[in-house]
This record gives sequence, C-alpha cells and structure tokens, in this order.
Amino acid sequence: MAPARSPRSLQPGRAPLELPTHHRIPLGWLLEHGSETVRLRTYQELAAAGTVPPETLEAAIQAVVNSKQALAVVKKQKDNGIWGGNLLALAPSAKEGIKDIGTIPQYRRLIQLGYPRSGRPFKLADRVLYRLLSKDQDPFLQFEFAKLPKDSPASGEWARELMREAASAALAEAGYLEDPRLRGSAHKIATAVSQFLRSPLAEKPFIRVANKAVLDPEAHPPTWYSLAMIAAMPNLQRERGGFTERLGQYLTQPAPKRAFALMVGKRTVKSDFLLLGDPIEADSKGNAADVPLALHFIEELARIGALAASPVAAKVLQRLLDDCDERGVWRPKHLKATPRALHKVTYHSWPLSPENKSPEGRLVDVTFRLALIAKLLGWSLEFV
Repeated sequence: MAPARSPRSLQPGRAPLELPTHHRIPLGWLLEHGSETVRLRTYQELAAAGTVPPETLEAAIQAVVNSKQALAVVKKQKDNGIWGGNLLALAPSAKEGIKDIGTIPQYRRLIQLGYPRSGRPFKLADRVLYRLLSKDQDPFLQFEFAKLPKDSPASGEWARELMREAASAALAEAGYLEDPRLRGSAHKIATAVSQFLRSPLAEKPFIRVANKAVLDPEAHPPTWYSLAMIAAMPNLQRERGGFTERLGQYLTQPAPKRAFALMVGKRTVKSDFLLLGDPIEADSKGNAADVPLALHFIEELARIGALAASPVAAKVLQRLLDDCDERGVWRPKHLKATPRALHKVTYHSWPLSPENKSPEGRLVDVTFRLALIAKLLGWSLEFV
C-alpha cells in the first residue's frame, strides 16, 4: 500500500485565494539595509528600467565580487571547476564521505549572489556541466556516484540522469537558454516528467519491497532540479504549455507524509531532491514551518505561472504579505532572528544577506523575495 497523501487544513480543491495585484517595493530601504547582493539584485531585478546609472550598477557588481559571501564560495573551487570533490552534496557528510558542499549548489549559489557570469568560476565550471549533458563516459564525471555502476548498469544511468538534470538546472539559471545542448537536454527531461504525469504512476508512485514503501523504478517524478530548469526557461514553457500546466497542477497536491525509500540498484539513497507534490508545510493561518523553502517554492511556481492553482502556497504568500508594513517591509511581530532554513535544498538561495543581529537586517531576505515574487506575478508595483 502506498503512503497516503497528508491531510492538510489547506486542501487543494478549495477555491484559491484572491491575492493582491499591487505591491510596494521599499527600494531605498533595501539599498540601505541589504547586503552587497541584495543591493545589486535590487538594481537589476526590482528597480524600474533605465533608472540605475551604469556606473552605479558596475560598482554594485564589483562589490559583490569582493564580498565575503562570494569570496567564501569562490575560494573553495578547484582549478578543474569542481567544488567539494562532488556534484550534488548540500552539506558535508562523514557517512557518505562528503567533505564539503558540491559543485551544483555552489554554482547556483554564485548565481543567486549576483556574481558576474563572465567570471572565472563560471568559466571553469561550465566546461564540466556541459560535459555532463553529453555522452562523455569519463569516470571523472561520475563524482559521488562512482561506485553505483558496479551494482548495475541501470544504477549508473540513473545517476547520470540525475546529474544531467542538476547540470541543466544550473545552466538554465545561468542564462544559457538558447544553447542547443541545454535545449536538447531540457526537452528530454521534460518528456520524461511529462510521461510520468500522464501515467497511473502519478497517482500511485510506490510499490512495497520488504514491507517498505519504495518509489516505483519506472516513476520519473519532477525534482527540485527539473522544476528549477523549467522555471528558468520561459521559452520551454511556451513550447510545452500543456506539460507546464500539468506540472503546476501536480505540484499543488499535498506531498506524501510517510517516509519512503528510493532504491538504486541494491542501495537506498536519499530522496530529498524529489517533488511528489507541494513541499510546503503550513498551519491553517498560512504560517510556514520553513519560510525559506516556502519562498523558494512560491517563486518557482510564480515563474511557471502555477501559483494561482496552489491554495497552500497562496495562503502562505498572503500571510507573509499581511506582515508587511505600509512600505512593503516584511515586519512580523515578535521576530527574534532571521528565519532559518530547515531543508538544505535552499542552500543556494538563502540567505542573500549574511547573519545580521540588527532588527532591520533580519527582515531583508523575506522583504526582497516578496518584492521579487510580486514582480514575477506581474503585479502593479509602487516604489517607495
């Protein structure tokens, strides 16, 4: 018997909330209290076009390059373009022999920090990521999955597909949208997910093995990587509109509550990268247990045009907006610290401002994300 879908106080099927269509963006406040990254991205992504002088933008870019956050990532990259000796690790793990965060999350972290794409770290890593999209069989490209092919050829292919998804997501977020290698990989990934969404496996993706719930080997559900790739490729969304709509509908379902295993050959591997529905956990008032994860997921839904179909995500967004003051600064009552990320999947995107004990500093990340989401949703914006 498959794990049951978790009941929620915010059930999909209920009428979606009427979200606002207007938002105030506190530009001056973000520029005053934000980190180098927040200031740059405020200029690039929030300010009205043509209002930022080129010299101001260039100075902001250079400030990011020299920032402690960016330098902490750059200095860990090896000359072969790799971070941590692995590809996907989101944290060190003595059990798995992982000493540091891997290449894909560090690459995506630099993107989120606003590091210039022409920089050396991207040039070094791009070569490796594009090789992952090819049929290159170099053992070097097996990374932390090097021992899997010894279990079975299918295990090696599973690992390569997962790494290809992650590389495609990173390259899409880096802006290589028209590169034929990325487009080819993206369509292949979208086809595999589309076939899953159209199949009975979308409703019953689990089988029983040794009295445990196990993901069916034939199931190819969306992952955080495939969602990120699609969200970053508006052209792919236009070309595959039906698929994008089905994906959005699938991600409004409650995710399975019970734990399940993912078997690869004879091994059990972590399934944190899978998306079997809406990952947000929230109470009846829309308070999210993991604010960074909720904001990340809401932003991805906004990018694929699926937020309106998600009652849980919409309720959480409304709750966060209700806590904004008249200028658009997120200012909830009794906040004692910047919200903590409970799920490591948001490593690359949270926080954009370093730990800050000042009352204003701990509000910056959520304030910036809400402004960005409002812009992605096409709301009327007022700059204050």
